[in-house]
Amino acid sequence: MIRLKQDEGLWIATIDRPDKANSLTASMLEDLARIAEGALTGARGLIVTGTGKVFSAGADLDEARGGLAVSPLWERLSGAIARHPGLTVCALNGTVAGGAMGMALACDLRISVPGAKVFYPVMKLGFLPQPSDPGRLAALVGPARAKMILMAGQKIPVEEALHWGLIDRVVEGDVVAAARELAADTLAAEPEHARAIKGLIG
Repeated sequence: MIRLKQDEGLWIATIDRPDKANSLTASMLEDLARIAEGALTGARGLIVTGTGKVFSAGADLDEARGGLAVSPLWERLSGAIARHPGLTVCALNGTVAGGAMGMALACDLRISVPGAKVFYPVMKLGFLPQPSDPGRLAALVGPARAKMILMAGQKIPVEEALHWGLIDRVVEGDVVAAARELAADTLAAEPEHARAIKGLIG
């Protein structure tokens, strides 16, 4: 349910469960975490995307009720993405919701197809967000807009999220191809050069 393509230093992880809105099970999260950890030394760039019309609806509902919603796997995954020394891009093929937002927030860049939405309904569902997600969200959009998403439960169209700074580009056509294009300069550079520039940005 998680497909990995390795192409000359670029790893592309694809969530492939479109019949369930790419909702994530524990085993899928484990696979994603292992890929992100492997990419720390095995890849110069990482793209995370999905199949179908939804990037991911977050936790699989049955497994969420069984404890997946508060699993440390979410934080393990987002932490590995955030530590990557090269460029990481979340290529949203559609709406992103719930815990899956952590992957997007941990990436360096977030691009999306038109018409998608971003939301994180933890208030309504009675869960806390993963520990690093609110800080990363607030760093991108500010505390008030972070509260719009996390406390007011608003579903934000990506066209609006673009103005907020949560989405970096809305792409007509092949969003993965657009992500590849964004990663091209980093892939062509020496890994130490990319790591140094990323370290200067913080």
